[in-house]
Formats: sequence, C-alpha cells, structure tokens
Amino acid sequence: MAKPRKVIVTCAVTGAIHTPTMSPHLPVTAAEIRDAAIGAIEAGAAIVHLHARDPATGRPSQDVALFREFVSDIKGRCDGVINLTTGGSPAMTVQERLQPALVLAPEVASLNMGSMNFGLYPMLGKYRAFTHDWEPAYLESTRDLVFRNTFKDIEFILESCQDNGTRFEFECYDTSHLYNLAHFVDRGLIKGPLFIQTVFGILGGIGTHPDDVSHMRRTADRLFGDEYVWSVLGAGRFQMPIGSMAASMGGNVRVGLEDSLWDGPGTLAESNAVQVRRVRGILEGLSLSIATPDEARGLLALKGRDNVRF
Repeated sequence: MAKPRKVIVTCAVTGAIHTPTMSPHLPVTAAEIRDAAIGAIEAGAAIVHLHARDPATGRPSQDVALFREFVSDIKGRCDGVINLTTGGSPAMTVQERLQPALVLAPEVASLNMGSMNFGLYPMLGKYRAFTHDWEPAYLESTRDLVFRNTFKDIEFILESCQDNGTRFEFECYDTSHLYNLAHFVDRGLIKGPLFIQTVFGILGGIGTHPDDVSHMRRTADRLFGDEYVWSVLGAGRFQMPIGSMAASMGGNVRVGLEDSLWDGPGTLAESNAVQVRRVRGILEGLSLSIATPDEARGLLALKGRDNVRF
C-alpha cells in the first residue's frame, strides 16, 4: 500500500496586514510571537513564517533586534523551520525589509516576485474605532500604494543573501510573478528546487475562484516542471477552501493569522495553532500526511537549523 503524500504546512504567525484592533489574539510582543510559533509547530506546522512588531504599538517592524528577541527561543524549544520575511510591510524600503534575513541567515526567507497594488483600505469600514492612530492611516495609505518589488529589488535581495545559504519562499500574487521567477531562474540567479507560494485573495493580486488556483498551478507546471514545490495561501475566509483545493491537487498549504484572523464564519481564531489543527484535520481527511520539519528540509533542500546566525 502506498504511503500518504507528505504535505508541508506553513504557519504565518502575525504578518503586516492585520492590525491590533482587528483581533485580541494577533501576536504582537516577542513572547506572544514566540509562543504562537511554537504552538503552531507543536500542532503540526513544519515551517513558521515570521514578522516582528513594535511591542508598544503593534506596528510592523523589520528591526533585527526585535527578531532576535524570539528567533533563538523558537529554535531552542522546537525543531521547526524558521522563515523570515523580506516583505516586511509595503510601506518599507527594500533595504529595510532585507535586514532580518541578511543578518540572521535563516533557512528560509520570503521573497515577493513582483510589484503590485496592495489594497487593505476596505478593512477601514469594518471597525468603528482603532486602538492606535497608525492603524487607520496605514490602511488608508494602501488606496494609493504600490508594493514595490522591481527586478532591481529582487536581484538585490537574491545577491545580498547568496552567501547565507538561505533558500527562498517565492511569493507569487499573480501570473506575471511566476514569469518573473522564471526570468531569474533563466539567468541562473535562482536554482531549484523552488518553493513557490501562490497567494490568492489580496486586492491587487489574483482572485480566489477555483479557476484562478488551477491557472496558477498549470502555469507553474509549464514553467518549472518538476523543479518546484507548490504551496498556497488563501486570504481571509478563503484560507481553508483554497488550502483544501490545492492539497487535493498535490499542493502544500499555508495558514496563520497573517493571512486570516478567522476560525470559521464569525469566529476569531484564538491562536495560530487552532488554524494548523483545523487544516491538519482537513488534510488527514483527504488521506494525506503532515510533513515533519526535517521532512520539509529534505523536500526543500534546506541548509539545516545549525547553519543559521541565531
């Protein structure tokens, strides 16, 4: 009897999209981010994708000192793969966004594969008041914001980290981003196996229709053949439906409070681990098996947890 396919579950713990007003369960402090990441790994996530926040205001930050406050603790208490953002926040410069991955040399770092509109402003109408002054101003600013990820920016990140041994989670929000990735593969700046995270449901990127998911999969198959590992994330209420769909198509999944604050209609997820357990149940119901961190390291050809700088 064939063994169940191993599915890599990534958990994006806090991100830069949601603001503290939106959920009391959104991790903000170093201790909260640490505990949320460890809880997600214990629930079955092989990878945790990490951002940092100013502990006083909850504002996204790429200050390396803030990352240092939790990455070593996570590494010391569990064996999960640590993935650090180079996306940061759309309002940051690429130099600012790069610093945690450059200095800490994680096993994996995220890399956005193209510039795009990144509209968060519709969230403004869902809240009567905000805890911090920066929150409504930040959301409103996305009405006239282009999330810059030019060819020069992408090349800068790739070349800056080439001596770190860090591999990338390539975040592709639309079909053109897959072609941008193919361009860098053709130039020899990126080598397989590629870890491609296709993102659905961000205003400014591709939508959430099943045809959108199939289209991204077909395009990646055509461009990269068997040289890539496919994962998906669905924003908001589409998190579980898109994850389930992709898993049935041979994909891997990402969950976490960066992508969705919810655990079913009208119910805020009380932790990242709740979402990991929910998607794990879906996957096991599909007769699939969860990859361990070390199995994920093998599938993605990672350098290993002892070769980071934290």
